[in-house]
Amino acid sequence: MKNFLKAASLGLALPITAYAQSFVVNDIRVEGLQRVSAGTVFAALPVRVGDQVESVEIQSATRALFRTGYFQDIQIGRENGVLVITVRERPAISKIEITGNKAIKTEDLLKGMNDNGLAEGQIFKRATLEGLAQELQRQYVAQGRYGASVKTEVKELPRNQVELKVVVDEGSVAAIKHINVVGNQAFSDDELGEIFELQTTGWLSWLNSDDKYSREKLTGDLERLESYYLDRGYLEFKIDSTQVSLSPDKKSVFITVNITEGDVYTVSDVELAGDPVVSEEEIRRLLLVRKGQTFSQVLMTTTSDYITKRLGNEGYTFAEVNGMPEANEEDKTVKVTFFIDPGKRAYVRRINFRGNTRTSDDVLRREMRQMESASASSARIEQSKVRLERLGYFKEVQVETTEVPGTSDQIDVEYTVEEQPSGSIGGTVGYAQGSGLVLGANVQENNWLGTGKSVGFAVNTSRYQTVVNFSYTDPYFTPDGVSRGFNVFYQERDYSEINLSSYNTTTYGAGLSFGYPISEISRIGLNVGFNHLELSTGSSSVQEIIASPRPISGVTGEVDLGDLTTISEELAAAVEAGEALDLSSELGPNLLNMNYDGFVDLYGDAFDTWSLTTSYARSTLNRGILATRGASQQASMEIALPGGDLEYYKFIYTAQYFRPLTKDFTLRLRTRLGYADGYGDTDVLPFFENFYGGGFGSVRGFERNTLGPRSTPAEFYDYVSCAVDAEGSVTKRCYVLNTDTGELVTESSGRRPDPFGGNILVEGSAEVIFPIPFVKDQRSMQSAFFIDAGNVFSSSCGATQLNCYDIDVDYLNVSAGIGLTWITGFGPLTFSLSKALRENEDDDVEVFQFSLGNSF
Repeated sequence: MKNFLKAASLGLALPITAYAQSFVVNDIRVEGLQRVSAGTVFAALPVRVGDQVESVEIQSATRALFRTGYFQDIQIGRENGVLVITVRERPAISKIEITGNKAIKTEDLLKGMNDNGLAEGQIFKRATLEGLAQELQRQYVAQGRYGASVKTEVKELPRNQVELKVVVDEGSVAAIKHINVVGNQAFSDDELGEIFELQTTGWLSWLNSDDKYSREKLTGDLERLESYYLDRGYLEFKIDSTQVSLSPDKKSVFITVNITEGDVYTVSDVELAGDPVVSEEEIRRLLLVRKGQTFSQVLMTTTSDYITKRLGNEGYTFAEVNGMPEANEEDKTVKVTFFIDPGKRAYVRRINFRGNTRTSDDVLRREMRQMESASASSARIEQSKVRLERLGYFKEVQVETTEVPGTSDQIDVEYTVEEQPSGSIGGTVGYAQGSGLVLGANVQENNWLGTGKSVGFAVNTSRYQTVVNFSYTDPYFTPDGVSRGFNVFYQERDYSEINLSSYNTTTYGAGLSFGYPISEISRIGLNVGFNHLELSTGSSSVQEIIASPRPISGVTGEVDLGDLTTISEELAAAVEAGEALDLSSELGPNLLNMNYDGFVDLYGDAFDTWSLTTSYARSTLNRGILATRGASQQASMEIALPGGDLEYYKFIYTAQYFRPLTKDFTLRLRTRLGYADGYGDTDVLPFFENFYGGGFGSVRGFERNTLGPRSTPAEFYDYVSCAVDAEGSVTKRCYVLNTDTGELVTESSGRRPDPFGGNILVEGSAEVIFPIPFVKDQRSMQSAFFIDAGNVFSSSCGATQLNCYDIDVDYLNVSAGIGLTWITGFGPLTFSLSKALRENEDDDVEVFQFSLGNSF
């Protein structure tokens, strides 16, 4: 019969009541195992066969088995010389169900439970479940959800399994009703209130949730409050206490901060200590803290950063610079000492790249300004990072320096990049207002096969153009950064489809370009190109292209208005009699003495030109696409060379500037200026080289290409029939003269004047870039409030041209609105919603504009 030596439950050792005498264990038998293996029990059991055990060993064995966490009940007995261990296993978790949670994702909750041993298939531990429920409720409280509750249910299932159900009632986030700072004398409540990220409920709180209490946000606000005072000389400032109280209904939060401001301290002296490495004179030029200034903590820490970076540029990557203020309470002054410990000069052992799944290491390595085996320079390491960002191939670039294990003077530099679309391959489908549906097969890749070369081939068609184009650019034609590129193209365009005057062009040509870097941020370019262009005009082409009034085929003579009745009667009689009649010879000679002054009349409709373009570009932008800081400018001069069919020049200047306003808002200023004219044998700028304005990249809120001078619609001679054949068909028409003026009677084509462009372009824009609410990853998106202004002017307006002015700020068009750009695999997706604030009489406004995809 089995004799029990001990019964234990829940890890408590019970006193021995029977057979407490010691005995030698001849064998060990484990009963009650289902999922846990016997080997696991024996591995945890401190008793072995052959051991002589007493009550102490039995108690120790019980505790050891409970510590495994696999059992909820353990009994140890003796059957002759056999130690019998009877266990009841904890149930296994068959299923976990979580309901009611929104603020915290289910996958995050399951991950937290899994990290604590609560997962499907694991052993169930009730204490762990209850601890997690309490921790989850604390997380909700930290988010300001004081009414949140977390309940757990355990449902027993057959075969010693359980199902766990976690029911969450998140409640609502308590709103901040009052923030009170007590003890402030130098600054008003409103001034201090602007420092806090937490705010009382306002009209935008539903969007930015700034009235929702968070313990982490309050900690940050208190740190900002302290920094605010320390930056203004209050060296003794301290926060005495902070109280956060909750209303009885748990829906309102009241925050009270008690402070002591202290006195304002002035800097009495600034000293350097330690080993500056570089000259003291150079270090002192970096000091922002000056004797006689009001003490400022931010100036002290910024000075430490400047000195650290300066030493880092000399290779002292591990330099430490600490500013230490010594306060004199008697005269309320402070002496600031900067302790400089340069450490050892560090050298770069290796430069590594991570994340470049498409782009080859060579493309990244050639942008490096920090070389391997050279002394480390913080400036060169950072400059290399910026150059990678400007490529436009990556969403983000991060750099990290790590000390080489076992050395004190070597580091490894690791750049981590995240690739983003840099072109498109295959078919393209897009739509843009003004261009319509864009279809085509194309390859346009600015990072061709990861080589950093730009290759483009396109066969695209849209409502207004058909384009076949091939281009190639090697940005590192030579190792020192000289670029070379070429392109060949064929285009057919119908400009009447994009709000321009009615004419068509057929163009083909080729070009060869070179670029040369003159510094890290600037380069010059040279392009030589050949262009063949053929114009196709119709009867409705405007007067600036073909002279008007223009004759109609078959018109042979002039008719006085007073003779119209007689002519009509004679012709009618001839038709009735079935006879041929020609009255043109009786109506006067054929006089067509017109002065043709349309462009086609003067210069023809087919042109071969050679052009030379020089350019200068300078950029300090932080990114190649969707930049947020820095500046760029580009100036180019194109000259159609003498010897070609046309001679003209064209100057274009573009610039943009980014300046951070706050942590989340950035100001962007942009301008585009252009001037062009003819020279030599070409008296005017060819009309197909005119500037146009309106739409994306110009002045939003106005239809694409509609700003500036309008064309003059064609006019035609009025006429009457003056000859018929025997069948009554008209064989000749005669011009009509006005009896009173003696001038020809004309009629308009009836077309609305189309935009014609001009030779002067003025555009500018101011934008405030802001983050898009509810979007976590905004590296490929950019939204902005904007004000656009600009117009197209002409220095040679025709007498009958509408909307044509010489340059005058009074005629600048202005619009304001909101815009969004998103870089997708199809190309940029752009929207704008705007309103025209100032418009000229013949301008065409457009409130909503969008574009998806690009044509080539």
